[in-house]
Amino acid sequence: MQRNGVRLLATVCLSLLLIRGSAYAADTLMMATTTSTDNTGLLDYLAPHFEKATGIDLKWTAVGTGKALALGKNCDVDVLLVHAPPAERQYVEDGYGVDRTQIMYNDFVLIGPPGDPAGIGGGGVSDALKAVKNKGAVFASRGDNSGTNKKEKLLWETAGLALPEKENWYVQTGQGMLATIRIAAERNGYTMTDRGTYIKYEADGGGNPPLVILVEGDERLMNQYSVLAVNPKRCETAKYDLATKFSGWIAGKEAQQLIADFRLSGKQLFTPNAY
Repeated sequence: MQRNGVRLLATVCLSLLLIRGSAYAADTLMMATTTSTDNTGLLDYLAPHFEKATGIDLKWTAVGTGKALALGKNCDVDVLLVHAPPAERQYVEDGYGVDRTQIMYNDFVLIGPPGDPAGIGGGGVSDALKAVKNKGAVFASRGDNSGTNKKEKLLWETAGLALPEKENWYVQTGQGMLATIRIAAERNGYTMTDRGTYIKYEADGGGNPPLVILVEGDERLMNQYSVLAVNPKRCETAKYDLATKFSGWIAGKEAQQLIADFRLSGKQLFTPNAY
């Protein structure tokens, strides 16, 4: 009887552990996101507030938007936070994502050496890219199908220029934004970055970084971020209920104010605009 009692107790304990483990797994939300939300520290700042409000543990992987969308297609994550609106709309149209919700925005900027050897400053983005091409100045592109890379390729097109991917002055790094900025700096060249990552880069450089903003304010440099839930009809394992809670929370009053308050060196990195 004693041995049977021990076995029964062990079975009950094991069952409780399994139930607890399943409950924990059910309360973990997996997200794929762009590098800018991670590099800037925004997600490290928001995640504890989200967990406190909902009890959900947010975990994420930071990659380019193209790779983030692929992770959703492969059912490897539950929700996406990305910044490539045309690709996102196609993603929803193709049935991979649902409930696309605009959350916040900043803008893209063109940066380069303070001396601006190619003379790109003082005008719009199209004139700047034409100046880079005409001078054969080094331009570092992420070349990784990220949201930033998608936007950059579109800007070459709208400037009436072919993508200079075969030119020796056009360097495709295949890396994230901060790494690409550093490569541009090493080559005394130019690149395009989102403002949030640039502010992080500037702060890391003690307020006096090797590359400075030369082109900004062009309406074509708008950089919108949105949340999409992975379509549960495509991915049976997707935790749509948790994704919906995250979307509702980050679009809500508390999170929108947290985003507005998030600053580095006194500078606002993102502007909330959930509808």
